[in-house]
Amino acid sequence: MGLFFPMVVFLFVEENPYVFLLYLFISWTLIGVIIFRAMSRNIAGRRRENEKFSGFFRLMKNKRRDRKTHVYRKCKQCHAVLRLPKAKGKHTVVCPKCRNRFEVRG
Repeated sequence: MGLFFPMVVFLFVEENPYVFLLYLFISWTLIGVIIFRAMSRNIAGRRRENEKFSGFFRLMKNKRRDRKTHVYRKCKQCHAVLRLPKAKGKHTVVCPKCRNRFEVRG
């Protein structure tokens, strides 16, 4: 995706130079927003954003580490991620967060 978008934009530059100007405007606007947010003094807000971002990668790392012994499923009611031991067949699981009962296949 990183090289695809600029290549598509440059294909249309010959036909319409305004596409290139729009591309530059969007690029510089995004860079400005990124710098503005990086320099923000709202440290608590940036910390929450970083926790969400790093939490995703932590979950992916744990899924890869536990892929042979555990399976990860989401609760249908509260969307909490549950780490369950791998087992064959259907099993009833109780979500520890909302106490919802649902069946999962191992």
